[in-house]
Formats: sequence, C-alpha cells, structure tokens
Amino acid sequence: MATLKIYDQLLQFPLFQGMSRDDLEIIAGHIRFGFVKVTAGKPIVRIGEACTKLCFLIKGSVKVETYGDEHRYMVTEQMSAPYILQQEAIFGYYQAYTHNFTAVTDVNLLTIAKEEVLRLLEDFLVFRLNLVNLFATQTQKHLHQIWWRCPHTLRERLIRFLVQHCIYPAGTKTFYILMESLAEELNDSRLNVSRVLNQLQREGLVELHRGRVDVPQIERLLM
Repeated sequence: MATLKIYDQLLQFPLFQGMSRDDLEIIAGHIRFGFVKVTAGKPIVRIGEACTKLCFLIKGSVKVETYGDEHRYMVTEQMSAPYILQQEAIFGYYQAYTHNFTAVTDVNLLTIAKEEVLRLLEDFLVFRLNLVNLFATQTQKHLHQIWWRCPHTLRERLIRFLVQHCIYPAGTKTFYILMESLAEELNDSRLNVSRVLNQLQREGLVELHRGRVDVPQIERLLM
C-alpha cells in the first residue's frame, strides 16, 4: 500500500487525529504495518486470543459476539469501518480479546504490532494523548454507570440490561437468551418479563423469537 494511501487510512481513526502531516508521513514511512484481508463469514479474532497488535478495520463490517460469564446468553452486534477491534485489550491486566470478531462482508484490516505501538507512544505526543484520552473516556463512561438513577419499573430494568450489554449503544443488536435466564437476570418472574417484552414488540422496539430478542435500533429504547 502506498504511503499516501496509509496516510489517508490513518486519518479515519481518533488515535491519529490532531497529528501533523509531517508526523503522519513519518509514521506511514517508518512504522511496520500489517495488511490482512478476511473473507465474509471467516473469524478474525476469538475470545481468549492474546491481543498482540492493534487491528484497524478499514473496509467492511464485522460481527461482534459477547458472552455472559456463565455462557447463559450471548449478544451480537455489527460494526463497520472505520473501527478498532477492542483496542483496550493491548494493555492492562488481561491482554486478551473478550469478544469474537467475525467478518460479515469481505474486510480489510490494517494492523500495528504492540512493539510498534510502543514506538508510537514514545515518539509522538499526540498519539500518546489520544490513546490516554480514549482509555480515560472508556473508564469514565463505565464509572458513571454506577451513578445512573436506579430503574423503578421492570421495563426500565429490562432496557437498562439490554443497553448495558452492548459495546455501542446504537444500531441492531441480537440477544440470544432464554426467557427464564432473562427473568433471573432481572430478578423477576418469567411471566412479567414476557409481558414487558411483548409490549415492547407491539411498540416496534423489539422482535421476539424463540430464545432470541432482536433489537432493530437500540437507541430507540432510550427515547
């Protein structure tokens, strides 16, 4: 890939925003990049796989699968380029992926190995600040959730559960969960949970299937 092409691709991502053209040209010319193509339906990374590089999705869409701790339920959502695959996993206590990523369409990925990321952090202040800001923002959002107003109704608890179990609070989500398991998660009866879900379906906010709840636009649940 030509240097100019790499330059254009990097500008899609917040980690490189605010960097001068000279800095980006140095990065494009001196940092070792990997380029990966994955055909539709093929896995990209799996849960538990060590995160040894940053993976930048520069073309196409991926499906993200996340499981509950006891594997009693799973959430799937779709992300489209530009998108970084779980960048927080490259540092910290647990340096492994906690989601499955699978190509929905043919995808192109640009990768930067961890040792090259460390070079970027050492040599470019703006990159360092961008990464710190990204991690800080993620931490602040999660800490703020503790102080959200406690939901007063089962409907509110259900919506809170659905929203909090998504990576990104917008777009289509699919929850693979049995009604009994969902009732246990919400500390209520199966009958009451079923009533609330059916009301949401009548309002066009969810679509119910056996062992599955489809949410066409999860942001509508927050309106």
